[in-house]
Amino acid sequence: MLSISEFSELCNLPPQTLRFYHSEGLLVPADVNEQTGYRSYGFDQIEQAMLVTVLRDTGMSVKLVRRALDERETAPALLEEHTAEVRRRRLAQDEAISDAREFLGSWPEARLRHLPEMTVVSKIVPAQSAGEDQYDWVGADARVASTVKDVIRTVESCGAVVSGTPWRTWAIETPEQKAQTLTMEGPHWLVKVPVTADEKAIAALSGDVEVQTFEARDELSVFIPGKSSGAKFGTALSRLITHPLDDAVPDISRIRQLLHDDGVETTLAILEFDETDITG
Repeated sequence: MLSISEFSELCNLPPQTLRFYHSEGLLVPADVNEQTGYRSYGFDQIEQAMLVTVLRDTGMSVKLVRRALDERETAPALLEEHTAEVRRRRLAQDEAISDAREFLGSWPEARLRHLPEMTVVSKIVPAQSAGEDQYDWVGADARVASTVKDVIRTVESCGAVVSGTPWRTWAIETPEQKAQTLTMEGPHWLVKVPVTADEKAIAALSGDVEVQTFEARDELSVFIPGKSSGAKFGTALSRLITHPLDDAVPDISRIRQLLHDDGVETTLAILEFDETDITG
């Protein structure tokens, strides 16, 4: 039998780690003295200590390692699941690092531009699942992306051509949409896809999409790289709302979020003050 200090040195595991593994059921001592509480280990436990160390070094949780030890035949599959999760986290971290470099290198600034009149195809984005107690940005982005793909397929199948970057905007074009967008489930967004189409193609666009004329306007725009989030959305609005304008204000009800491959560009239409409104 080996004392905890001897076993610790042999397996290169600190005594406090061995005590933790004991409490979690990963590596139970061969004997525990009832009077002193001293732990003793057998030579045949060295292999299990090695296996625990190997699995823990991959970043596997204690719970997952315990499953791998208790059900040895499932250990390879559990390791593959963990590997996929590690790769997902690494990808997310790489994207976050890229975003951070973009922010630190060039802080997002609002800019003014004119948007010409265009024809767009509009479709409502499905609502999120009922019963959720907070807004699901990841789920919303997935539903928006899926809706954009659906609209593009519909447009191209009718002979129309996508002529610009798709965007999403508040779903408040009808009284029913306004009522629904105030609920947690929504739907909250409409997708708009700019198109070039002749009368025949426009006539063929029907069903759950709507062809609209998007009026020309001046707007403020700010681009934020990476995936959208509540914090990024709030940052974009803060930049746009506080941008100084002469005799005008940004209209938050006419928001657009252009869906670029490398980020989201948020815009607000500019509402100019009418001198007669001010004096009246």
